[in-house]
Amino acid sequence: MDPMGLIDHNVFAALPDVSKILGAKYHGESAWAKATRVRVLHNDGREEDYFMKVSVGEHGREALKGEFESTSAIYGITPDFCPKPIAWGTFASDPTSHFYICKFYEFAEGVPEPESFCEKLARLHSSHTSPSGKFGFHCSTYNGNVPQDNSWSDSWETFFTNSLRHILKIREERAGPSEELDGLLPPLFERVIPRLLRPLESEGRKIQPSLVHGDLWYGNTGIFDNEGIVYDPASFWAHNEYELGNWRPERNRFTLRYFQVYHSRIPKSEPQKDYDDRNALYALKFNLHASAMFPHQEEFLQMAVDEIRRLVELYTEEYKL
Repeated sequence: MDPMGLIDHNVFAALPDVSKILGAKYHGESAWAKATRVRVLHNDGREEDYFMKVSVGEHGREALKGEFESTSAIYGITPDFCPKPIAWGTFASDPTSHFYICKFYEFAEGVPEPESFCEKLARLHSSHTSPSGKFGFHCSTYNGNVPQDNSWSDSWETFFTNSLRHILKIREERAGPSEELDGLLPPLFERVIPRLLRPLESEGRKIQPSLVHGDLWYGNTGIFDNEGIVYDPASFWAHNEYELGNWRPERNRFTLRYFQVYHSRIPKSEPQKDYDDRNALYALKFNLHASAMFPHQEEFLQMAVDEIRRLVELYTEEYKL
């Protein structure tokens, strides 16, 4: 423990240039993590606050590692768009408890205004620096308590297909089978996904992997000094438009204006005539994420099923290129 006995020794050791812990205050919790605001005294006499998230178990460890790696990747490209990540690790006093630390922000209420927020997001997406130009990420990242399959792939269609199958498997393990959903999956994978994603990477077209936040709804944004900031990412290298799938549901509070401002900076991918259905395809994956996180809330599964059915009825022929 630190000299004041307020936090674990490994947490204290991870904080940079700190002489003393001044306080540790409860700052909220979810079903899978608890948060603490830690006030410190630096060796130069400055006081500063840090945000610490704590989770337990192997999944808790991997989730916090993924959050640190995601935030570090975002910070490396757009340091004005996310909290500065500090460290992650395991408690010395309890090897089943794990921590993630970043700079603390006192956020204002509301959703970030579109202009500056979308400029930063577009800047993040425009840095095409994925290792070897592949889609994926170097570790698993978690959307809530759901681990994502971030295995590297040369093809966006292949990556998306594999990651969607992974989420469907987790949803079924947690909520049980759905006969209605299962009946729609063969045409979804055999017709809809090839029809909407394969044209992005054929006939001379190519998409470059963009680093996405991966869970960008209003609850993972904040306003500090009138500027938008994102946190709690589940990042990987993706088609940039994937990010906007989470904006489609009205519950997530990103209105049409955010789409317009974003695409004034990054145009819609070709073929543009497929744009809305691509967005719907990406959105249904986020609804399946929510269904896996909250298996007893059937509305998330029903929204995904309704959208899959619409797309399956729209694209009735096998896509061949």
